[in-house]
Amino acid sequence: MRLGKCTQEKILQKELKGCFQFFNKEINLDKQTDGYGLIRDKSPYHKDIASIASVGYSFAALIIGVEHGWLSYEKAYDRANKTLDTFLYNIEEIHGFYYHFINMRTAKREWNCEVSIIDTAIFICGALTIGEYFGGEIKKKADTLYDRIDWEWYRNKQTNQFYMGYTKEKGFWGSWDMYGEQLMLYILSVASKTHPVEISIYEDFEKKKQDYKGIRDIIFTYCGTLFTYQFSHAWIDFRNTKDKNGIDWFENSVKATKANREYCIQNSNMYKTYSENSWGLTACVGPDGYKSYGAKPCLVDLTVENDGTVTPCGAIRIDCIYARRNNANDEVCI
Repeated sequence: MRLGKCTQEKILQKELKGCFQFFNKEINLDKQTDGYGLIRDKSPYHKDIASIASVGYSFAALIIGVEHGWLSYEKAYDRANKTLDTFLYNIEEIHGFYYHFINMRTAKREWNCEVSIIDTAIFICGALTIGEYFGGEIKKKADTLYDRIDWEWYRNKQTNQFYMGYTKEKGFWGSWDMYGEQLMLYILSVASKTHPVEISIYEDFEKKKQDYKGIRDIIFTYCGTLFTYQFSHAWIDFRNTKDKNGIDWFENSVKATKANREYCIQNSNMYKTYSENSWGLTACVGPDGYKSYGAKPCLVDLTVENDGTVTPCGAIRIDCIYARRNNANDEVCI
């Protein structure tokens, strides 16, 4: 199925506004609570649980809301300003990092969850974005939050890799030892003015390559889910950029996206929801709860992980970028 540019834009605009409405609706705007500005992790699940990563993306949603006329500049500014205050004064931080899940109203840790480096990074990317957009005191507050992150504390000195998580109860665990959504970690940590790490940390994670159905040399992620190829790109424009080893992370995500679609075509006999026009396997809430749906190449058993669930945002999220890459003027395959 091929859609004309007008139809494509309508679909993208509908998805864009729907995403904005999530962040506009699932927010704590009660200024009498310690959790002002916190965003629900999932709706309607766990109604009192916020995710710090969700807050990071909500900052981007504020800008999008203003630019599209869905939210006034004044309201967006006020929300951004007071939400940063929540993180400056109310939420527990450890060496500048935050717990993954916190209570919407009390801003306290939930589920004995981990102090999350990747979710802190997503939050900080959003904070820095609104800092650049609004400037002034918001920029100062965002920079303060960024500057107090002690990236070196989260680094495994033996492997020169970031740990995956930390809790007070059991200490550090796991490692970012192969490619995933963590490219933002290296840029944020190396660029830090206060607690930088050596650039060699970028070199010391494994970059496994594999071909899939004629798509060559994909540096793939553990579970093959599309969000791992997309999240850092939400904040950093990797187009037309290669590292010293010739890796183009934007092109790699394009290849992984093509492989995701090809996987759905190749396995259309397994699930009626898979086809050339129904693809984009990524993490979402499915029939059995949250799962990281993915495609080859990967290291997991996809016959166990996948159940036929297809997430519209997986394909739509990449489509607009892919269209710009190819300078599409008329129609784009979705």
